[in-house]
Amino acid sequence: MMLKGESRFIRVNLITIISLFLLILAGGVVRSTGSGMGCPDWPKCFDQYIPPTDVSQLPADYKEKYVAQRLKKNERFAKMLDQAGYSDLAYKIRHDEAIKLPEEFNAAKTYTEYVNRLIGALTGLFLLLCLVYSRVYLKSAKRIFVLSLLNVVLVVFQAWLGSIVVSTNLVAWIITLHMLLAVLIIAISIYTYHAAKALGATQNETKSSIFVYALTLLALVLSVIQITLGTEVREEIDAVLDKFPDLHRTEWLWEVGRVYTYHKDLALAVVLVNCVIFYLLYRNYRNTKYFTYGTYMIILIGIQILSGLILDKFAMPPFSQSLHILFATLMFGAQFYLLLLLKPAFSQNKQDK
Repeated sequence: MMLKGESRFIRVNLITIISLFLLILAGGVVRSTGSGMGCPDWPKCFDQYIPPTDVSQLPADYKEKYVAQRLKKNERFAKMLDQAGYSDLAYKIRHDEAIKLPEEFNAAKTYTEYVNRLIGALTGLFLLLCLVYSRVYLKSAKRIFVLSLLNVVLVVFQAWLGSIVVSTNLVAWIITLHMLLAVLIIAISIYTYHAAKALGATQNETKSSIFVYALTLLALVLSVIQITLGTEVREEIDAVLDKFPDLHRTEWLWEVGRVYTYHKDLALAVVLVNCVIFYLLYRNYRNTKYFTYGTYMIILIGIQILSGLILDKFAMPPFSQSLHILFATLMFGAQFYLLLLLKPAFSQNKQDK
């Protein structure tokens, strides 16, 4: 029988997972609308807890003030890079003239970033609650507590990294790291949720095959690579716009180069592998939760492909960019949870042999 504290942890962990996906969506909206500097300071927004709605509410020298703060933050980061041996990147940050340009106040961008921060703050609070409630597992499953603690540390680092992404004018590799770290945080939350539920569940007697497990693992790896490539495509678009600021949206992807080709080609492999998994689950495990999550995977892949086609054929509309990122991470989540479900049965198979 599940204890009250264990049930509470599972509920809060589920809310946290939902909040993390909402944060991914909000971050995608910020990224696609260029709202990252909508709030030029942190944790407040224009030195206020509730942001202004009009430029008249700001001091006359607000541009110079926040540019100075930005340059100060970037200099601290550049010194860190120097110490870590990345002097070339530090030099680039110090001499990037675009970083020194002041941001015009835009109420829509300010509130887009503000909502993103509110969701981020709530998500951080939920992760902290997960840590507090995970103490109930210190004796029965210590790994749940340790991973909950790790997630709190990671989300603090992620918040700092997010501020650096914007402040440094979107340094390419930092964006990729920021995205992969978000995926890792989601994976840890899904793992702790599954581990907590598994402790109070009866043993599932349905056994999966080693082949299905291996294919699901392959699908998960391909998804992570695909998410990484997708992030790099967006980075390349930023580089293209720096070089050709007047380029029309319809021409952005034409100038990106090989990484976009790799991204499209790998999408075919992702679809193929996941279709094979779905077929095997349909044929052998139709009335199990394995098949349920296999169905989620196929639906999410279909939506993901559709959003990708919209990006390709309709000049990368911002709403489609945000949905493309969201459904990529949702697909990863479904695949990862399916892998966790398959693992106990897979392990049991090995013991039986």
